[in-house]
Formats: sequence, C-alpha cells, structure tokens
Amino acid sequence: MSDVNKTVQKWHASFRKGTDFDSWGQLVEAIDEYQILARQLQKEVQSTNSSDFTEEQKKNLGKIATCLEMRSASLQCTQSKEEFKLEDMKKLELIIMNILTYNKEFPFDVQPVPLRKILAPGEEENLELEVEDDAAAGAGSTEAFLPRAPGTLLPRLPSEPGMTLLTVRIEKIGLKDAGQCIDPYMSISVKDMNGVDLNPMQDTPVATRKEDTYIHFNVDVEIQRHIEKLPKGAAIFFEFKHYKPKKRFTSTKCFAFMEMDEIKSGPIVIELYKKPTDFKRKKLQLLTKKPLYLHLDQTLHKDS
Repeated sequence: MSDVNKTVQKWHASFRKGTDFDSWGQLVEAIDEYQILARQLQKEVQSTNSSDFTEEQKKNLGKIATCLEMRSASLQCTQSKEEFKLEDMKKLELIIMNILTYNKEFPFDVQPVPLRKILAPGEEENLELEVEDDAAAGAGSTEAFLPRAPGTLLPRLPSEPGMTLLTVRIEKIGLKDAGQCIDPYMSISVKDMNGVDLNPMQDTPVATRKEDTYIHFNVDVEIQRHIEKLPKGAAIFFEFKHYKPKKRFTSTKCFAFMEMDEIKSGPIVIELYKKPTDFKRKKLQLLTKKPLYLHLDQTLHKDS
C-alpha cells in the first residue's frame, strides 16, 4: 500500500473514532479526536512541498477540516446557532475514504479554514528564527490582521461523588516585550509523561490588556478530567502564542507547566521556558534569568 493510501486510511480511522465517540455521547473524547484530525488535514492543505494531493483534493480536505471544527464547536456550545449535526458528519465519511477519487460536489457550503496559519507546537521552529523585534516591526500595521476566534474554552465537567475538578485562572504572564505581542493567547493542554494528550487542547480568548511587562488574561480554564483520574507523571501545559505579522502565522513564544504535586488551591507562580514546547520535560531551558513568570490561581471543586 502506498504512503498516501496509508495516510488516507489513518485519517478515516481517526474520523470513525471521532464519530463513534460522538454517537456514544463521549463528547470530550469526540471533540479531541475531531480537533486532532482537523489539525492533520489543515497541515496537509498548507503543505507547499506535498504532491500527494491535487489542489481540488486539498480544497476538499480543507472543507472537511472546517466541518470537523464546526462539529467540535456545536458539541462545546449547546446554544450554538451554527449547529453541525452528527448526521451531517456521517455524510463526510465517504469523501474522506475516497478523497483520491471523489469528484462530486462537496455536500456543505463551507470554506476551507485557516486564513491564518496556525502551527502545532514546535512546527514553527522549521520556519523561523526567533527575532526579538519581529512583533515590534509589525506593531503599527494591525489593521491588516484577521480577527482570531474567541477561544475554545470548555465548560466544567459534571461533578462526581468523591472526585475533584480543577479550575485554573490564568491571571497574567510577565514578558520583557509584553507590549509588542500581537493577539496574544494561551493554549492549555494536559499531557501524560510521554507527552500524549489526555484532554482536548483549549485556547483562551485574546488577552484583555497589556501593562508594563505583563499581559493580563484573567480567564478561567476548566481542566477536562477529574484530578483522581490523571495518571502519575501528568502535567498541565500553558503555551503562550502570538501573531507574527512578517511570517503571517501564529507562533509559540514560550511555555510553562504545572505538575501534579503543584495542584492545590490558591495562587501559584510558575517559570517560563524557551520553545519548542517540550511535552516530555526532558530538555528544559528557562526563557530568561529575569524574574518573569506565569501567574495562576487554582480552585479545587470536590463533590463529597
């Protein structure tokens, strides 16, 4: 079997996994699977050196990615006006299975995402060298930027007797060039000790204000798993991202993480590390020697 056929088979398996979770009512797992697949398809669509797919096929892959994100949004927000149903999703299965031969009209009137290039953690390393004045150089041309989505934060899970849920309030982050960061936001993920996702990644809305060397978020993030169900060695990661006008994509600037023994009610200040994000926590390098940190406040909810 050729590599491209293996890729299509892998996508189809991931798609089936997502729709199975969806039909069983396992919404957190369905959202996670849909978002992972959407990112894989977007990456293929954006690839400039791939000749595996024609432009028309890439367009269809991009539209499938849009539908995956629309279904994720419908599952995250019960009041969503743009509801995309599970029955709609199932109409896409034949397209993704037969993407190499599909020649009919796409069944939904959607456009491929992304207008802006958003890369998975670490991928931008191949495309750029961090230049400190990058954001400053583009700071005066904000009218050219496209608006970012208002975040993908998820609601708190239902409580369970004897189980603990965690809300992390992201208060602010200290950076020496805080005022120059464009459209700054945080991506929050929960990983096991091997760097494997345990929860869907969540993005905050763009930060509310900048002041001196701080970017203020003041936003609550609901961790999508009971603390007692997190495996030993798991960690919660916070990736700080911002838009780079010269490169026209969103880049990870730095990251921080919180390990299981640091989960306790009250404020906590954690150190910032240089990118690329090291989810296995093997080769950590502090971002700066200056006393600049990520400021959080934790609330534990226990249903006794």
